[in-house]
Amino acid sequence: MQYTYTPQGVCSQKMIIEVENNIVKSVKIIGGCAGNTVGVSRLVQGMNIDEAIKRLKGIPCGFKSTSCPDQLSKALEEIKAIQEKGA
Repeated sequence: MQYTYTPQGVCSQKMIIEVENNIVKSVKIIGGCAGNTVGVSRLVQGMNIDEAIKRLKGIPCGFKSTSCPDQLSKALEEIKAIQEKGA
């Protein structure tokens, strides 16, 4: 399943996520700090969706209450909810 998410309150503008059998296959983050977004994308590749959510959820960015990793966790939660409705 490929899913497009629009992050809120961060520099990145779009996240394109592919999840298959509860495993994060790929993440492409458009905008934001390139080194960080590419790094996060590669780190979650191959990871179980629940583990990725657990590790990323709640990470702030400076004085912001959210971050690109936190927004990615929100996107993954939405994907999980969609998958559960379809099951």
